[in-house]
Order: sequence, then structure tokens, then C-alpha cells
Amino acid sequence: MPTITKIFTMQEASQHSSKDDCWIVVDGKVYDVSSYLDEHPGGDDVVLAATGKDATDDFEDAGHSREARELLETFCIGELDNSSSTAIPELEISSKTSSENYGQKLLDLSKQYWAVPVAVIGISVVVGFIVLRKK
Repeated sequence: MPTITKIFTMQEASQHSSKDDCWIVVDGKVYDVSSYLDEHPGGDDVVLAATGKDATDDFEDAGHSREARELLETFCIGELDNSSSTAIPELEISSKTSSENYGQKLLDLSKQYWAVPVAVIGISVVVGFIVLRKK
């Protein structure tokens, strides 16, 4: 029988970042570890630094034992909602002055990298002559 869990957004989880109210996100699950902060072997600062973001990499990099992973599951309060991603992709803004210089940039690049095409043509000509002489 499937279990019903509460769904949280990353924004909701990031609002719980104090010593008295500390939530972390690991592997798409949200954990309320407020009651465990004082008992954490690495100290509460390590856990508090992992709030407000996906702490999966931090958790995995620490090399937690199987017992630590089982203990973490006891603090699970829900899952992360990945469908409501409100991230806006970064756009590159170009001005009209930069678009007018494309021709000049292409000319500069062709002057700078002229040796490669010349070498390819030269090698092709030499190979062509060798093949024709063998016939």
C-alpha cells in the first residue's frame, strides 16, 4: 500500500534554516533534523550550512554509514516537489554594437588561425601526388 507524503518546494524547505527549525533536502526528500542538531557528530554548523539547498552531495561526500542513513530516514517529513521548478534560465544579453562587429571578429579569427586550413590543403596535395605516382 503506497504511503502518502507531504510535498514541499525548495523555497519552503529553505525557510527552515535556524537551529530551532532546521530542514535539509537529501535525495529528493525533506528532513526535519532540528531535534538532532545537538547530537550530530560533525556539529550543528555542518548541518546548518546544508540548509536552503539540495544537500545530497554534502551528505554523500561526508561518507555516512548505513546506520546514519537509517537514522536520517526517521526524520523524513515529506518529499521535494521537482515539478514546480521556477528557475529562470540565464539569458545572454547582447547589444547592437556587438552584433555589428561579427564581420570584423570573423576576419580577425581567420587571420589568427590560417595555419590549420593551409596545412590541411598542403597535406592533401602531397598525398594526392604520392597516390598518383604509385599508379
